[in-house]
Amino acid sequence: MKFLCTGSELADSSSRGFDLDGQKLFAVRRAGQVYVYINRCPHRGVGLEWTPDQFLDPSNSLIQCATHGALFLIEDGECVAGPCAGQSLTTVESREDDQGIWINL
Repeated sequence: MKFLCTGSELADSSSRGFDLDGQKLFAVRRAGQVYVYINRCPHRGVGLEWTPDQFLDPSNSLIQCATHGALFLIEDGECVAGPCAGQSLTTVESREDDQGIWINL
């Protein structure tokens, strides 16, 4: 397991990008739960963020690709609208403890 960040560095209903050993990732916290994905849209293979750490749509309820507007469920990364509908983001196994958020990469 690799350390990603402390729990307080990822507020609820927010997202944050990371570069760990050259692998671009992002994490989203929703309702206290953390979800981590590889930062690559299944449609074009590009990063998803609008600006640094901005991976969510304006309502903070879906992950949104800045390039084509594809929308993904936060809970499982499934694309529910856009050019890659039916495809999914690549999930990164994670866990959170008192020290922070850890990933299995």
